[in-house]
Amino acid sequence: MKKSTQTKEYAVFVQMLRAARIDAGLTQAQAAKKLDRPQSHISNVETGQQRVDVIELKRFAKMYGKDINYFIK
Repeated sequence: MKKSTQTKEYAVFVQMLRAARIDAGLTQAQAAKKLDRPQSHISNVETGQQRVDVIELKRFAKMYGKDINYFIK
């Protein structure tokens, strides 16, 4: 049996992050440009392949027009 490297809580978090991006009307490419990152970074974050630190979470929240607490439920 293969072990998951991602918790259920983190899976919910990245789903919320993706939904917030879509609600903000941004594509992955547009979000990446605003963060000065490659589009692959947004994809990796949204699929849980790359974790987000608190500083980057603040940047995502601001860009998506959400309070940081929106993502911490």
